Amino acid sequence: MPPTGPPPDWARVEIAVPRPADRLPGIAMAGFRQRVPAVADIAMVAHPSVTLLVDLSETDGLAYRAHDLHGHGSFVAGLVPGGLRTGGRVGACLQIRLGPVAAASVLGAAADLTGTVVSLEDVWGRDAGRAEDRLRAAASWDERFAIAAEILARRTETRRRVDPEVAHAWRRTLAGRGRTRVDGLADEVGWSRKRLWSRFRSQLGITPKRAARLVRFDHAAHLLVAGDAAADVAARCGYADQSHLHREVRTFTGLTPAAVAVAPWLAIDDVAWPASPRPPRSLSRSVIGPR
Repeated sequence: MPPTGPPPDWARVEIAVPRPADRLPGIAMAGFRQRVPAVADIAMVAHPSVTLLVDLSETDGLAYRAHDLHGHGSFVAGLVPGGLRTGGRVGACLQIRLGPVAAASVLGAAADLTGTVVSLEDVWGRDAGRAEDRLRAAASWDERFAIAAEILARRTETRRRVDPEVAHAWRRTLAGRGRTRVDGLADEVGWSRKRLWSRFRSQLGITPKRAARLVRFDHAAHLLVAGDAAADVAARCGYADQSHLHREVRTFTGLTPAAVAVAPWLAIDDVAWPASPRPPRSLSRSVIGPR
């Protein structure tokens, strides 16, 4: 989907992240506030997490569209949402990224949102509005992060956690940057390949093979942003050749590798959140996302 509006002027955006001691396993958060109201339009590229964007604006607010869906306000984007763009005249918003294991605990059955985008209200019901009100009334980003952490923790108390074997397979997929074979993962956890495939898909909403492709793409995208040549990225990430990388990037984003390397989506990705948040150049190389 081609851009339909300007990217944000990041010099005018306040970016906040939780202090290291306050971060939760498998969860990454960031707060964004435009110092000067302005309309922005950002393509959100596939990421190995389920993303919650909580609209904290007093007026106008967050707009989003994916495929034929158009909506306003807070939303949840599943893994590989495809063609998702967000923007509007957003005053402030809180982004929460849940690794699939954390998403299963926080969202329960609703975590199976792969390929879709839905409103937060559709997922949390009336709790969505209550959460928005609490977060909007908070006096600081630190307070908002604490409120969000408390809400997420409370929701995990009543949810069935994923099997340890499935959680292990996900961690190994991340650690191997998508290059770990499913047969090897099954052997590690003592399951058959068929059982691992079935339980992984039912609990995380994605097959092990597609999860590996997504993780490998995410690694490649970050290398492209860091300035590495596409041919080198293809070799480092285990793609057969540069054409293979090109096809995978097209599959996940609809863009070329060159376009992904400079796309404004990175300004709301974890590579733009160093220890001391600052507007990115073409992007900071620090990575602190949900793993």
